[in-house]
Amino acid sequence: MANRIDASTLQVKDHVVSINRVTKVVKGGKNLSFSALVVVGDGSGHVGYGSGKAREVPMAIRKGIEAAKKSLVKVNITPTSIPHTVVGKFGAGKVLLKPAPEGTGVIAGGAVRAVVEAAGVQNVFTKSLGTTNPHNVVKATMDALLKLRSADAVAAMRGKAAAEL
Repeated sequence: MANRIDASTLQVKDHVVSINRVTKVVKGGKNLSFSALVVVGDGSGHVGYGSGKAREVPMAIRKGIEAAKKSLVKVNITPTSIPHTVVGKFGAGKVLLKPAPEGTGVIAGGAVRAVVEAAGVQNVFTKSLGTTNPHNVVKATMDALLKLRSADAVAAMRGKAAAEL
């Protein structure tokens, strides 16, 4: 993440993936708070995620959105789908993303759906393998999206013309 993307220049939309009630046991009893996992994206290749924690849900969501805007990255996507099949991994989470033909839609579960829709992918098959923990699934999906390479980039890397591939 050498070049940070300024969220104020983009029209980003946020999507709350999960809200979790967490407690901390202290001398006087239990302290309740909420943690929120949020994904933001502009629908045209920029996507980020963040988590926030606070005593009230709206404040936790607000903090999550701020953190997500700081972690925005650019991903390589074709106009409606993704360039190639890819598997993203994070911890016990594994996510398979496969390009789909026009009109298929986003075939994905909760956490994966939030990330790919925020990125602006309209047609994709996905399969979440391993854990169902939303945090790890979101991070695995981001890993998969960051692994995507355009045909031009691969051709340049191999020292060939894009038409040769």
